[in-house]
Amino acid sequence: MDINAFSKTPSCRHGWWLLAVLLLLPTPALAQSSTLVGPRARMGGRYDNIRMCVATPAGVNGGPAMDISAFFSWSVGQGTRLEFDLPVMRPILFGAAFRMLQFEPSVGLSFELARTPKSVLRAGPLAGISLHYGPDVDSESSGDGRTASFFALGPIGGANASLTFLRPRGRFDVQVGLTLYATRLVAVDDPANHKGFVLGGSLDIGLLFH
Repeated sequence: MDINAFSKTPSCRHGWWLLAVLLLLPTPALAQSSTLVGPRARMGGRYDNIRMCVATPAGVNGGPAMDISAFFSWSVGQGTRLEFDLPVMRPILFGAAFRMLQFEPSVGLSFELARTPKSVLRAGPLAGISLHYGPDVDSESSGDGRTASFFALGPIGGANASLTFLRPRGRFDVQVGLTLYATRLVAVDDPANHKGFVLGGSLDIGLLFH
């Protein structure tokens, strides 16, 4: 999949550099909000024996996986945060380019394990739902080799660990994390009765605006 085809905007290049510089400039200290929001990029891979992977040939169980999410985090007291991950890039890109849906929102609890003036180490469980509409793992992405689409859903279970680099004089903190997850998918109203497993992991990099 050539993602460069979706991102060639040379006329905006200098504007993006200016935005990045402005975001990184220090500002007066802000009161730490109980609510944090921001984008999060997820890059990793997965084993998937049910869904078509757009980045690998037909018949290959899984492949690379990435997404960009809107991330929300709320303090619920005693160093614990409630977190919500809302995927944005993959549902839009897959729908527009491949006529399929992969949508996997999740919620999690994050517990503070260690804190220094410059960083916070956190970890905790997550749960969510996986929704799929599209071809199976033996399908080509287009043409005569593309198989019939079907709808499937199932629960997601997993865990996340993260290290947040605190920037109290900046507009946002920087978070680097690792997520591991498993999903059981079962087709709904499908003559072929598709079912399967997804096992995966990702490196997560996010900006937490406060």
